[in-house]
Amino acid sequence: MTATLAPPVRMSRTAVGALGTLAVATGALESVVAPTLPLLQRELDMSPAEGALLSVVLLITGALTTPVAGRLGDRHGGKRVLIRLMAVVSAGGLVSALAPNLPVLLLGQILQGAMVGALPLSFIVVRKHLPEDAAKVAIGVVSGLFVGGTMVGTLSAGPVAEGLSRHWMFALPTIAVIGATTLVAGLMPHDPPGRPDDVGFDWPGLGLLSASLATLMLALALAPLIGSRPLLLGALLVALGAFATAWTAVERRAASPIVDLRMLARPAMWKACVLTFMVCVGTSVAVHLVPQLLDVSAGTHGFGAGATEIGFFLLPGALAASLAGPLAGIGARRFGSRAVVTAGIAMVSTALLALAAVHTEVWHLVVGKVVIALANGLCVTALVTSTATSVDQRDTGIATGLVLVTRVIGYAVGVQVGGALLTVGTPSGSGVPDESAFVIGFVIAGAVTALSLLVARTMSEGVKE
Repeated sequence: MTATLAPPVRMSRTAVGALGTLAVATGALESVVAPTLPLLQRELDMSPAEGALLSVVLLITGALTTPVAGRLGDRHGGKRVLIRLMAVVSAGGLVSALAPNLPVLLLGQILQGAMVGALPLSFIVVRKHLPEDAAKVAIGVVSGLFVGGTMVGTLSAGPVAEGLSRHWMFALPTIAVIGATTLVAGLMPHDPPGRPDDVGFDWPGLGLLSASLATLMLALALAPLIGSRPLLLGALLVALGAFATAWTAVERRAASPIVDLRMLARPAMWKACVLTFMVCVGTSVAVHLVPQLLDVSAGTHGFGAGATEIGFFLLPGALAASLAGPLAGIGARRFGSRAVVTAGIAMVSTALLALAAVHTEVWHLVVGKVVIALANGLCVTALVTSTATSVDQRDTGIATGLVLVTRVIGYAVGVQVGGALLTVGTPSGSGVPDESAFVIGFVIAGAVTALSLLVARTMSEGVKE
């Protein structure tokens, strides 16, 4: 007699609500650094380059964790892996809350980066326990609540840090994450493990990619100190070359590589990756420079904004970014992906060059940040969409993963370049970067983004209605 598997237990609305609560909590924990970065730099005596490193380590860890979490969730069960992943995130939040210095805070942010893998795991569980139509609604709700959580974190981090301390701005959302994880553990039904993969996970590739990215970030952070530490910087560059070469060799031989380099050789893929990298470099320079300029004393060329005010000024940009996905989808259907990408690049370039020329009022920075956030979202969404539709269906995950990994690298490089420019542009003993450092940063970012138009014009038009 053949045994039959019992149908999966249907997930209740309460369980979906618990997942949504977890999404809000993780979104809030993820977003507390951006509006309070100038405050953290002062309290921990960080240079702008070190502050830039702090602002990207969580994102890099998340990009590396996500494919691992998804694979393990498919193999061992989404709920089981999600609970363990959130234990790591909670530990990271507590380390960040208790951190007495920058190295410990960096460790906490690295551990917190595991939260980026929570959304894919939530989707795995939802799809196993709900019918297709209900699953789509639940996924949309959880995704929307995560975005809402990032806005909550952006607005609340400043008041908490200034009213209580920087320790509590990490501790409060971490407590919420622990509570939400407990609810998920108790309310969410267990999903059975999937079938083991015939091909093992590319752990060597993941390790070498992690080492390459970490070395690149350290090299960029130390670049302003090249005069005093040339041997250290040279050693990092040699190590970067060695890691990158070894990673390339491993990926070419791996049966299931983290990054399929053979697919990267296709024209549609390398163009999408180059465009994503250049646009994200330009965007992320502004992402780093705008809060720093808002923080500069009002007696010089800044506005003397505190962490609370900076969070308020950054909120419109976060709202604009949340609208970019739907707008990009509508635009791509009506006009094609190339038109959307070209328009987005033009908007980012214009806004960056405008900020370089005019930044004497707060509203200049707020409007510029809104335009840049919206345009960047349009570009990245259109590029992901065009990539997904230009490859075979079975290659969709690999192809879009390439673009998203490139996005993280571009973002990290841009933030580090912005931090390095501010470090170099800070006079000895001053602690305040010259206005010229901000102007140069905006001009470089605008020029890099504008140059991507040369690649965009060679894209295929994409699907139109």
